[in-house]
Amino acid sequence: MSYIYPVILSGGVGTRLWPLSRGLSPKQLLALAGERSLIQETAIRATGPGFAKASIVCQAAHRFLVAEQMRAIGIEPENIFLEPAGRNTAPAAAVAALAIAAKDPDAVLFLMPADHMIHDLPAFLKAVETAHDLAKHGHLVTFGIQPRGPDTGYGYIQRGAALRADGTAFAVSRFVEKPDSTTARRYIEAGDYYWNSGMFAFRARAFLSELERLQPDIVASCREALSTGISDSDYFRLDPKAFEACRSISIDYAVMEHTDKAAIVPVEMGWSDIGSWAALWDASAKDADGNAIMGDVLHHDTHNSYLRSEGPLIAALGAQDLVVVATNDAVLVAPKSTAQDVKKIVERLEGHGSGLHIAHRMVHYPWGSAECISQGKNFRVNRITVNPGAVLSLPAQSGRSGQWVVVSGSAQVTRGDKIFQLNENQNSSVSDSSQLLENITDVPLSIIEVQTGGHLDDARQTTLKY
Repeated sequence: MSYIYPVILSGGVGTRLWPLSRGLSPKQLLALAGERSLIQETAIRATGPGFAKASIVCQAAHRFLVAEQMRAIGIEPENIFLEPAGRNTAPAAAVAALAIAAKDPDAVLFLMPADHMIHDLPAFLKAVETAHDLAKHGHLVTFGIQPRGPDTGYGYIQRGAALRADGTAFAVSRFVEKPDSTTARRYIEAGDYYWNSGMFAFRARAFLSELERLQPDIVASCREALSTGISDSDYFRLDPKAFEACRSISIDYAVMEHTDKAAIVPVEMGWSDIGSWAALWDASAKDADGNAIMGDVLHHDTHNSYLRSEGPLIAALGAQDLVVVATNDAVLVAPKSTAQDVKKIVERLEGHGSGLHIAHRMVHYPWGSAECISQGKNFRVNRITVNPGAVLSLPAQSGRSGQWVVVSGSAQVTRGDKIFQLNENQNSSVSDSSQLLENITDVPLSIIEVQTGGHLDDARQTTLKY
């Protein structure tokens, strides 16, 4: 049986979905429109008959969340490749193609961004089947989305001659960049243009042959990043020096715009790339007034708005066509028409010093999480959660003093040659020396940590140093 090898590309940070999406918790790792995250939904839709185990390419900083989210849905990836730095989609695809081709020279890869939403699974699977057949015959296949209007937020693809008599596949005539509104309307009226979905299918060796012909330096860098990389538990760490030497370039720019092997499979499958709050509003269930509501929200005389709270109450009165998103540490208010420009706020935050574009108050680790619940000039209060059986190493406190209070569970503390246990409602002073904290139970351990004095690290500027 000929399998298709899913490759999930999870390198983005989703700046246009701030304040929910941030550097350490990007949109593809968030449950934006249901109980599962976008990357979980992406992995699930590419399982079952005909699919091999998926490979995932992600940022090294996201490795724990990616691995944990795959475990939560019972999916064991073939590989999780860790990028030391973002280099766009062409190097990521090259890494996956090189690794998979080494095991199966005839492998057909199916590349999927991790942040897409697809509602019509049968249509999706039918399009994948068509693309698989084309790829086996040497085509480099992209998927074109039937436009729902003259949207200027997408690139467009013009189809050429039909490759199948049933009209399910065409040669690619040309790729075009995101157009202005006048040009987009002209494309829609022409009837032979599609939105560029960013999904691809091709034989690994066919893609690598074209990439080596067009961009040989990228193939060389990725081959070296694999050969000198290191397998580490659930992950494969690409060699930083070799991979960072890659130019940052997309598959479209690197290969698809220049090859004569490009094909397009048009498809209507309820697709959205969730590229903005307006796009998420469009893809969400709405009430009778056109409002998409999530979380603790009260509204009156409000229409066609996206209102979402991850903490505090949102009260909206007379709002029209607005996006209001509240987290525990930030609030965004914007007209839906300007939703594409949220990244401009993130750009300003990068020089702001608050770190609000990097992380939420909660930071995830392999052993659990740490959340700042209060902070002032000379103090910091953290809520630490340690998973059952997990151990964390705490560094020396650099002159800080403080207390641990066990809220629930039981902790075993090791300080030098001293080992003792802390149970619920018990507390202990924080030592200035390094120590181990272990959850010795089968339920989560919850601790309140109060830090005072010394240098108090801010999780949003670096990470909490546990």
